Amino acid sequence: HMSWLHCMWGVGATVGPYIMGTVLTLGSSWRMGYVTVGIIQTILAVFLFLSLALWKKSPGEAASEEQHSAKPLKLIEIVRIPGAKEVLVAFFCYCAIEQTVGLWASSYLVLHCGIASETAASFASMFFIGITVGRALSGFLTAKFSDNQLIALGTSLIAFGCIVLLLPLGEIVRLAALIVIGLGCAPIYPCIIHSTPVNFGAQNSQAIIGVQMASAYVGICLMPPLFGLIANHISIALLSPFLLILTALMGFMYLRVVKNAKQPQV
Repeated sequence: HMSWLHCMWGVGATVGPYIMGTVLTLGSSWRMGYVTVGIIQTILAVFLFLSLALWKKSPGEAASEEQHSAKPLKLIEIVRIPGAKEVLVAFFCYCAIEQTVGLWASSYLVLHCGIASETAASFASMFFIGITVGRALSGFLTAKFSDNQLIALGTSLIAFGCIVLLLPLGEIVRLAALIVIGLGCAPIYPCIIHSTPVNFGAQNSQAIIGVQMASAYVGICLMPPLFGLIANHISIALLSPFLLILTALMGFMYLRVVKNAKQPQV
């Protein structure tokens, strides 16, 4: 369910640009694209409001939650939990990879690979389609594989896709590389979140997830602009090495999480 939940994010990330493209193709202003998305969000808000009654906890669920509640942890207490610093770095790196590919892939294809801008834009969208399809598949794979196995598989696919993207093998191969990177990204975010109670204990999971989200958004905010500086002052051809470094660091840090994180007491 965690994988399918994040799959729906991929659906939105894929559909959004198509909404804007359709509006522009029909001759309307880009503002109408935002109005269209705003109308969809308003309809969604109405349905969520009408479904509030479905989200009430049963007495048994409420009692279970009360039994497992723990005192709030300070930030310094959270980072002292074994494996916490490592998972924050892993989350930082993952979100940096995802956002950097999403923002810079099309520019890389145009400026470094010489692909037409229209084609490059379509190719870049394949990355988000890869994430969406991958997370739909991951929901089924979780019945056979553990979170850690899926994270390892995803990390390997990202690394493989980045290496293929680096090689001068033609447009179709680079398209396939972006899809592979998207497929690799698919299980990592939901599986890291889902594995938090196992790696850190149920009593610490809410606190850990909170700082994981903070670390994720720091990666989103900092790393794509950093690569922009690299592309501007050195070369945009460094996209693949940049992503490979982040992938290697993410994989190493998550291995340390698995090895060092506190396990829940049974």
